[in-house]
Amino acid sequence: MTRRTLFRDFDVVVTMDAAGREIPGGFVLVEDHRIVRVGDDPGGIRADEVVRGEGKVLLPGFVNTHHHLYQSLFRCVPGAADAELFKWLVFLYERWKGIDEEAARVSAAVASSELLLSGATTTTDHCYLFPRGGGAILDGDIEGARLAGIRFHPCRGSMSLSKKDGGLPPDSVVQTEDEILADCRRVLERYHDPSPFAMLRIALAPCSPFSVSPDLMRETVSLAEEYGVLLHTHLAETQDEEAYCLRRFGRRPVDLMEDLGWLRADVWFAHLVVLSDADIVKLGRAKVGMAHCPSSNMTLGSGIARVSEMVGSGVRIGLAVDGSASNDSSNMIREVRQTMLLQRVRYGASALSARQALRMATMGGASVLGRDAEIGSIESGKAADLIAFDLSDIAFAGAVADPVAAVVHCAADRVAFSMVNGEWRVRDGRLVSDEVEELVVRHNELSRKLVGP
Repeated sequence: MTRRTLFRDFDVVVTMDAAGREIPGGFVLVEDHRIVRVGDDPGGIRADEVVRGEGKVLLPGFVNTHHHLYQSLFRCVPGAADAELFKWLVFLYERWKGIDEEAARVSAAVASSELLLSGATTTTDHCYLFPRGGGAILDGDIEGARLAGIRFHPCRGSMSLSKKDGGLPPDSVVQTEDEILADCRRVLERYHDPSPFAMLRIALAPCSPFSVSPDLMRETVSLAEEYGVLLHTHLAETQDEEAYCLRRFGRRPVDLMEDLGWLRADVWFAHLVVLSDADIVKLGRAKVGMAHCPSSNMTLGSGIARVSEMVGSGVRIGLAVDGSASNDSSNMIREVRQTMLLQRVRYGASALSARQALRMATMGGASVLGRDAEIGSIESGKAADLIAFDLSDIAFAGAVADPVAAVVHCAADRVAFSMVNGEWRVRDGRLVSDEVEELVVRHNELSRKLVGP
């Protein structure tokens, strides 16, 4: 039997459709997992549940395009909290090597739930750490995200170069390239769901140009083509990375990716901070995706990505919180605000508007993941991934002139509700399921054990 939910009388329904419609007093009708009607007059519509939205703004759920969920176990670790990327990695690899399947499951459930509370209804996870003896790390990751109920795009990552090979990690967290490719096939065949409105899709994601060989980068492209899945990696995050690539390969990072066959429309890159004008032209011509991670880039002192200059270049821009060890939060609405503010720091007050930042968090992220026909906007036929912010909260006091901009400019922190694929995940500012909140105790026990003295 079809279940109908009617959302009505919202102060504004922000559709994020191609016309940028914002409907005062608008309504949205959901049948099971899909939106079937959007408009301004719900008269005569019958529904099993009616959700009234007086004092609230309704938006499509945010899409988080880059994360490392296990890092929620490693927030504010002394020795890493004030380090730049390479030193940060070397220090934390010695702690991350203790990760196992349980740690992956618990951290994925907790971090995904934090994302849900802050407006993300879809997230990726760049899972590239597979310590020896740790069990089925990515399987645990998937189990944890399923428990939270978020739409999930985990990336089967990889590292094959340890310190002895000129990389950064210890031997205990890298795998042979044969092991990596074999497990990529296993994960794709077991978990990847290409069907419309799928809650679980897999991407392939070598960690970075300095953590795997050029051969593995090329072979991963071939495997992704065989299975029809997306490709992802970190790129051009820091000046140190550029120096490393020049020293080892005689190429700057974007040029190296071009040589390896990675400048293509089924690829998205995390960060893209250190770019030349020519790099932006190449990336735009290839129509690659970008996961912009402003808080992480600031925390690690990596720099300010040239996002405003890339708008209109052909690069598809989404937003991301990145791992909690370089952000110390999995809060998506804060990342939207940071995106707007950081571009204004570099380019001036008119560089990026609140609505542009919200669009990057919704349709931008959906486009990066190749799902802009299914998620990212409130339109008939799309998935019922919906969030609302309560303007009666003290954070919005006085912000009556433009409630849409207020969601970004004011101190928004948590959604009033969140629905993913037609299922409630947050109501009245709280997770619907108590199960994840009960995991926080175990999460902190694992964190104490892994971080050590």
